[in-house]
Amino acid sequence: MLPVLQLASDEQEHKFSDSVQYIAEKFSLTDEEKGELLPSGTQAVFNNRVGWARSYLKQAGLLESTKRGYFKITEQGLKLLAEKPEKIDSALLERYAEFQEFRNRKRDQSKSPEETGTAPIPENETPEDTLASAYKLLRKNLEDEILTSVKDSSPAFFERLVVDLLVKMGYGGSRQDAGRALGKSGDGGIDGIINEDQLGLDVIYIQAKRWEGVVGRPEIQKFAGALQGQRAKKGVFITTSGFTKEAMEYASLIESKIILINGEKLASLMAQHNVGVTVAGKYEVKKIDADYFDEE
Repeated sequence: MLPVLQLASDEQEHKFSDSVQYIAEKFSLTDEEKGELLPSGTQAVFNNRVGWARSYLKQAGLLESTKRGYFKITEQGLKLLAEKPEKIDSALLERYAEFQEFRNRKRDQSKSPEETGTAPIPENETPEDTLASAYKLLRKNLEDEILTSVKDSSPAFFERLVVDLLVKMGYGGSRQDAGRALGKSGDGGIDGIINEDQLGLDVIYIQAKRWEGVVGRPEIQKFAGALQGQRAKKGVFITTSGFTKEAMEYASLIESKIILINGEKLASLMAQHNVGVTVAGKYEVKKIDADYFDEE
């Protein structure tokens, strides 16, 4: 927030998009850092944080909007800069009645945040940051539960699970076709064959095993040899455990393309493609439609 207010210290109008670029240069951000997206994928993290910095400063009466997409410093903002603060955070902004009102707006003190639908703004987090943190925690707990359930399943169920996941991911054509392919081969380390696309223009060879310990290089070598015996170039090795460093290095060096999916990745893919999970609730995050308010 301090760099945004300092940018406006010249008492001129500033365009928000220009301020984003200015702050990015001030922090010497790389293109990769500037391009990092929120979990929703709809906005860059940095743009979002600069936007909330401007919003908080406006709510505290330190900035004011002059027209759509532009802002300017206020007398109150100039007074704060004259104090030469080392940083501006939510705790500092609490000195301003306007900001206190903003944080307490629509909050019934006799009810919990869950009852009112509002909650305090965590220090150094935007609302999107808070949502993202909560989502990551929920997702991690879900994936842990998925993996535990997969490990407790029977070999036959695990095989059906793999079929469901691959079909949801767009492989194998119909589920019936995929089900016939998987679990039928058992030829030299190959558990099944599944179409790469619905037309069957290419095939992928599958090794799907529930494993107690980590999978080592010998198992990957055996699978690679089986692929060569079939003149195949693509394979997927799925396990509920993990892979040794040597196994991963070997898979990355050989000519055949072998994708290794460990237990954590398997659980993540299942959650992503809604295999074995159900939607408990949805929350829509909306933003202003600037085009709607454009009167030009």
